[in-house]
Amino acid sequence: MKGLATSEGTEKVGLRANSLGFPPTVAQSIAVISPTMTAVLIIPLAFSDAGTGTWLAYLFGTVMLLFVVFGLNQFARRSSAPGSMYSYIGKGLGPKSGVMSGWALMWCYMFIGVAGLSGFTIFANEVLNSVGLHGNVPEVLLAIVSAAACWYVAYKDIRISSLLMLGLEAVSVSLILGLAFVVLFKHGVSVDTSQLKLHGVSIHGMDFAIVITIFSLVGFEAATTLGGEVRDPLRNIPRAVIVSLLLTGAFMVFMSYVEVFATRHSSTSLANLTAPLNTIAAIYKVKFFRVPIALGAMVSFFSLSLSCLNAGARIMFPMGRHGVFPHQVGDAHKVHQTPYVAISTFILVMYAIPAFLNIFTNPLTTFDDAGTLAAFGFLFAYFMIAVAAPVYLKKRGELKPVNVVVAVLAFVCLMVPLVGSFYPAPPWPVWTYPYGFLAYMVVGGLWFFIRSRGNRNLFAEIEADMEHTVEMIDPTVAGEPTVIDVTNAAPPAVEAVPNESIRS
Repeated sequence: MKGLATSEGTEKVGLRANSLGFPPTVAQSIAVISPTMTAVLIIPLAFSDAGTGTWLAYLFGTVMLLFVVFGLNQFARRSSAPGSMYSYIGKGLGPKSGVMSGWALMWCYMFIGVAGLSGFTIFANEVLNSVGLHGNVPEVLLAIVSAAACWYVAYKDIRISSLLMLGLEAVSVSLILGLAFVVLFKHGVSVDTSQLKLHGVSIHGMDFAIVITIFSLVGFEAATTLGGEVRDPLRNIPRAVIVSLLLTGAFMVFMSYVEVFATRHSSTSLANLTAPLNTIAAIYKVKFFRVPIALGAMVSFFSLSLSCLNAGARIMFPMGRHGVFPHQVGDAHKVHQTPYVAISTFILVMYAIPAFLNIFTNPLTTFDDAGTLAAFGFLFAYFMIAVAAPVYLKKRGELKPVNVVVAVLAFVCLMVPLVGSFYPAPPWPVWTYPYGFLAYMVVGGLWFFIRSRGNRNLFAEIEADMEHTVEMIDPTVAGEPTVIDVTNAAPPAVEAVPNESIRS
């Protein structure tokens, strides 16, 4: 795919259009949600609050986030571009809100990527120990191996990147399901009636467990960041968003039931297990599962970091082209047609954070803290989408009462994890994390103010470009949708070459 010729005659290279079908698109969202991460590390946290109701907490969390998905898909069915949630919120609430949401999403993908690097080091050392190489390899070295591999794959080709994520997560989930089937069928079919009857479950405990489950499920929107590269984006992206949430939600409901069932007679409570699947493999005398599952978890965390790198870079990319960041951030590689400057910048920061924290703490603590920090950015972006969707539909004259109801329900559902993040007050230093995110948002706001002072037309140009995106993609505005890289769309001062020269 060629780029656009500017008024000076230079060509602006864009991302590779029409390169991704439905499977790699849904893989982007599933990899960010990372069902493996929940199965190997997070279900015990939910169990500590919900007990035998853990499966129900995950079911509630999935249903609650569906309301956010319904609002998000109001945009995804109508237009698509790289970094789409940034564009979506900008179209609904204006370019300033869009820019701040893009800034928040960068925080999300950065810290989830940090969690991925930390998880990779944890399970890489477990794999090495399992095959007889005792003694931990320094986490900094393992993290740089994962980060370098992520950078190379993301730099080379989004198609390879997406297919690799799909394959790695599929292998990991298959191994975990294999262990789950051993648990359920080794001694014949049995049903854990204590879970189905919710013995000992309290509403108070369920409240806090649902907070954990919602944070386990964030990331379903990641497919929207690939908007300019997906075939038939107005169909495939909405499907990918909702399918990723439903599949991973169902997996988490199932695995929470299995893990509670498998450890109910264990001498150690599930809430106190740091490696629940290893314990389950030992209980059911299938220890040979430990190495494959650890290996599967390791590659799954690599996939998580890779997906966050792809998503975060594609948020930065249009912001660079819009002048929010230095223009080099909006450059695409002439051969690979990937946002290579944004990718390189994002991975450097993603690696630097755990490398620095490793001086003071351990990878498991970094993993927990990074996931908690990322959650505040996701909540901000989801709240903005919930508000932006009905506003956007009203502007188009398409608002219906059901859209308002869905937006209100999404807003109310999101209040559950928001309130749960503050009450009861978490321990030090976790109670400071929301204020860290707030400080980050203030810094972003100041930066954007400075950039707008240097270019008085900055936000007007962003808004004009977003409207141009709608004209190029939205079938209700311009007939049948034209699948191209809309970040090639020039601001008003730039003249585009004919369509024939920008297709692949």
